[in-house]
Amino acid sequence: MKNRIKALSLALALTLSVGLLAGCSSNKAASSAAGTDASSAAQGTGGSTARSVDEIKKSGKVIIGVFSDKNPFGYVDANGKYQGYDVYFAERIAKDLGVEPEYVSLEPASRVEYLKTGKVDIVLANFTVTKERAEAVDFALPYMKVALGVVSPEKNLITDVKQLAGKKLIVAKGTTAETYFTANHPEINLVKFDQYTETYNALLDGRGDAFSTDNTEVLAWALQNPGFKVGIESLGDVDTIAPAVQKGNKELLDWLNEEIKTLGKENFFHKDFEETLKPVYGNAVAPENLVVEGGDVK
Repeated sequence: MKNRIKALSLALALTLSVGLLAGCSSNKAASSAAGTDASSAAQGTGGSTARSVDEIKKSGKVIIGVFSDKNPFGYVDANGKYQGYDVYFAERIAKDLGVEPEYVSLEPASRVEYLKTGKVDIVLANFTVTKERAEAVDFALPYMKVALGVVSPEKNLITDVKQLAGKKLIVAKGTTAETYFTANHPEINLVKFDQYTETYNALLDGRGDAFSTDNTEVLAWALQNPGFKVGIESLGDVDTIAPAVQKGNKELLDWLNEEIKTLGKENFFHKDFEETLKPVYGNAVAPENLVVEGGDVK
């Protein structure tokens, strides 16, 4: 009898222990799940939380995505230093934040993704504002205006889009040029590359009949490369170029908007033009055709 009672007591103790362990495990799982949900909610759809202005200041650096191969807007010079119209602006942003700039080289198609994943705080990579992009990132006020242009060899100059029917047009992936020609001119064969260096090399090597991107860029490139000319100087709508931040990062967006308004009062972007673009364009491009001061597009 005593043995039977002892056995029953042991069985009951074991049952209670298993129940308690299961309860603890369940509570931990629930806590973990709640933590994951809270974390996901904090990170948003991008998968990585955007840094606030205060966090940027405390870190001592602002991470800015720029181009490294789009002269004269964002490129790396012979000394390994970032230069260009976008970079000139980026340097001022860092100065006014009281931090150092850290540059991350981007490809056209990676600009949205780098913001979504929090790899950069700001994108300043000749980022044209479009409705589709504005659904994925938040654009600040513009600092430049642009349309599409087409550059080609002077001996076979393309002066009208109709001349491109059945021919090869070089474009960079993820650009407004790719979007425009895909939607409006299916009769043109698009030859696509990831990097701007590849697009220009393809044009120089004769792997395409022409190349299209922002008219501001092809005009600059043609001036630096004898034998090529921009036969179509303005195509499609006149768009704006603006800084972009991760979707929902209102604090940094508001800071940038105020910065652009303040800089407009001192004609900062005209100074930027004079320092970085005038040496390339000469008198071929008037600053009024490109520069936007204080976010006011005229």
